[in-house]
This record gives sequence, structure tokens and C-alpha cells, in this order.
Amino acid sequence: MAVLLADQGAKAAVRLLMYQGESIPVLPSVFHLTYIMNPGAAFGILPNQNVLFIITAVLLIIGALAGYRKLPAGRNILRIGLALVLGGALGNLLDRLRFGKVVDFLDFRIWPVFNLADTAIFIGVCLLAWELLKDSGKSDKGCER
Repeated sequence: MAVLLADQGAKAAVRLLMYQGESIPVLPSVFHLTYIMNPGAAFGILPNQNVLFIITAVLLIIGALAGYRKLPAGRNILRIGLALVLGGALGNLLDRLRFGKVVDFLDFRIWPVFNLADTAIFIGVCLLAWELLKDSGKSDKGCER
């Protein structure tokens, strides 16, 4: 819930205080706040495929909720990873349902403009991969002869 609130709050502030296409240097040539409406997925790929993105987000949310409920209490990193993915997916889904596009505003100049939901999804996936790979290494060691 915290990811969703932070994402939607930041996007609301950007929509309220900036105009589309505006770019405010925070650290000139390094980091800017740049307000764009992204009609595609990451890096703007597959523009205007809103139905595909909405279906994908709904399936991802259902999968994350189902996975979260089945995790044992001690699997905190997996729980955090799933929560981050879920919050980020919900944040971008809300944008797509409301605007048909996603509000992006974090601009490091060497990377396409993105948002807090994208960041949460990326960190969540990294945590999930790390934990699953770590667990995979443990089970491989048990199989050695």
C-alpha cells in the first residue's frame, strides 16, 4: 500500500505542478524531473497497447497476491519483493485505467524517463530473483555427491 500511495502521490504532484514535456533540472545534466505521458511499456516499447498492458497487469497482480498468500511467515525478502511488484503494478495500472498512459517523471538523462512504480517493480523483481537464486544454490548443494 505504501508503494501505491507514494507512486500516486508523486504522480499527482507532477500532474498538478508541471506541464507535459516540462523538465526541471535537479542536478543539471544528471537528474531532472521531466513530465511525460508514456503510452507504452518500459522504454516506451509497444506504444498504445493499453488492453495488453491492462491484462498483463491484472494477471501480474493476481499472481503476486496468490504467491504472497502462500509464502511462509519467515520469507520476508520474498514478501517484500512481491509487495513491491504488486504496489508498482497497481500504480501503473491505475494510470492506464484513468489516463490511457502512464505518468513518468524521473529522468537520469542516460535512461528513459520512469516513475516510482517502475522503480518498485524493478527492485521487487531483483529481490525475488536474489532470494530464488539463493534458495536454488542451497538445494543444488544438497544434491552433490
